[in-house]
Amino acid sequence: MKINKMLVGLLTSVTLVAGAAQAAELSVVSGDTGNGLAFLQEQLEKFEAETGHTVTIVPMPSSTTDQFGQYRLWLAAGNTDIDVYTTDVIWAPQLADQFLDLSEAAADVIDQHFPSIIESQTVNGKLVAMPAYTDAPALFYRKDLLEKYNKEVPTTWAELTATAQEIMDAERAENPDMWGFVFQGNAYEGLTCNALEWVKSYGGGQVIEADGTISINNEQAAAAIDMAASWIGTISPEGNLAYMEEESRGVWQLGNAVFMRNWPYAYALGEGEDSAVKGKFDVAPLPAGEGEGARSAATLGGWNYAVSKYSQEPEAAIQLAMFLSSPEIQKERAIKQSNLPTIEALYDDQDVLAAAPFMSNWKEIFQNAVPRPSAPAQAKYNEVSSLFWGAVHNTLSGDGSAAENLELLEADLSDLKGDAW
Repeated sequence: MKINKMLVGLLTSVTLVAGAAQAAELSVVSGDTGNGLAFLQEQLEKFEAETGHTVTIVPMPSSTTDQFGQYRLWLAAGNTDIDVYTTDVIWAPQLADQFLDLSEAAADVIDQHFPSIIESQTVNGKLVAMPAYTDAPALFYRKDLLEKYNKEVPTTWAELTATAQEIMDAERAENPDMWGFVFQGNAYEGLTCNALEWVKSYGGGQVIEADGTISINNEQAAAAIDMAASWIGTISPEGNLAYMEEESRGVWQLGNAVFMRNWPYAYALGEGEDSAVKGKFDVAPLPAGEGEGARSAATLGGWNYAVSKYSQEPEAAIQLAMFLSSPEIQKERAIKQSNLPTIEALYDDQDVLAAAPFMSNWKEIFQNAVPRPSAPAQAKYNEVSSLFWGAVHNTLSGDGSAAENLELLEADLSDLKGDAW
């Protein structure tokens, strides 16, 4: 009897040791905006309870440009401290060699995602990252103010400019802090997104076309950027030159803007109990430009989870990436964070539509979505984007006309390209 008890004790000890050995300590990098970090922590606690692993969040600046720079430093150094990276949709071609292939782990779920999004994360047959949510910006507008002044939702940038000016001027009698339009004007990746929308909406191309041709130096593109420059100091504050997503949302959510360009995450926050615009706004596709080829255009965005090839716990890290991109988490993210799922079936989910009925508005927005030129620029995309936003920011700041700055940009891009991208 004593021997049996001893054997049981030994087996229990072995089981505990084995269980402890299977528990991994992981880290995930995130630059979430709004209340995204709190949401992520909530999900990680579920993952920890289910698996026994522990996960530490390594927070990053909200600037995607700063994030990408830090990622490259860590990965170039073979950093083993970071297991899972939160990645922008455009980074797959540039960082593919540093991440594990998730194709096998995702084999049973890959067909649940929009094919175009899976395609964006696949490089030379390697699934670089699992999509967590997709993104396309919209025009946020104060429906109460449009009704008050009997105005329609603008469908062109010219209409937006005129409507924003008129309502701003009238509202300043009661609110001297009111502005007509806020957007992301700082010199970073967010300005590339905004400017690409202006240029594309005017029929000015996509900076670099799919065949690698540099197309940005044209009259339509110059007209689009000059139009945006005219907003600074008129319908948009001078400070907009330093705004990223959160700064624009801050002005908007305090009730101090008629229009805002931003991503879907700002919708749920705008409907929060502490928001001055709760129940007073809606969203629409971004306006079109003027002239031949004019159309609405929204930059395709989105975030994914990639596993570092330097992770010392690759199996557990892959498990985490699959968990954070799963239908259950995507559904909860859609309901709580207003983030758009990459899993097609969730757009018909009654719980999602009840919590976020506005998501049906994004169907039309996605039809007008345009990719950034990361595919043709390949590993040089980050430099391309930096040159583009720099030229645009100079124009917005009054340092040269759009035509002058785009001519210089074309020369710089040609030098960067050399014989080939």
